[in-house]
Amino acid sequence: MVSHIFFNRSGGVSNGRFTSLNVSYDIGDDGSHIQENRNRIKERLGARRLISANQVHGSRVYAVGSEMKDGTEVDGFDALITDVPGTALLIQQADCQAVLLHDPVHKAIGAIHNGWRGSVANIIAETIARMSSRYDTAPEDLHAWIGPSLGPCCAEFVNFRVELPEEFQAFMAGEDYFNFWSISAHQLMQTGLKSASVKLPDICTSCSDDYFSYRRAVRKGDGITGRHGSAICLAPSST
Repeated sequence: MVSHIFFNRSGGVSNGRFTSLNVSYDIGDDGSHIQENRNRIKERLGARRLISANQVHGSRVYAVGSEMKDGTEVDGFDALITDVPGTALLIQQADCQAVLLHDPVHKAIGAIHNGWRGSVANIIAETIARMSSRYDTAPEDLHAWIGPSLGPCCAEFVNFRVELPEEFQAFMAGEDYFNFWSISAHQLMQTGLKSASVKLPDICTSCSDDYFSYRRAVRKGDGITGRHGSAICLAPSST
């Protein structure tokens, strides 16, 4: 069995701009608050350990083995995969997507931090390729969930001709606006996922005060905001 949850910003102990379920150590919040918030996420998932990455908007994928200690945060990666029961993989976000993957046949999972740079690099395809090579995952068996993130209503890229590949223009939602939910769904299905196995969000984090949003924080002045978490966990074994 697998469990996955897209957490919003409520239910934690952080305060001020980080109220309340902030999961990032890198933005100025109190470390003890973050640890408690992460513990609450781990307990909600029923996980034995929670693993995360110090995300860098790249396309590197880290395979989490059984030797890794609870609370480890690997540096320089934006996707995590594992087949170890009881392991939860955490993505930190504030407008970027979390793309969560489950292979029910080979009992493996993946968690992807997917901002626009990740979309350009197609970290989705890289992650699925790693799951295929390491766990024999067949893309047609995968289930994928894209969490609340920057919607087509707010994904404005005035410099898109420089920042984004030309093929992304097929997903424009208006002048200078892009539907990155559809881009990710397209990239998932390009690897072989069935359309019925791809679940899209209906919440834009920039529009909803229930979530942390970097773009909303920039509009308010300085871009300082927390990071909410999305996580997926393989059920612990019974032995």
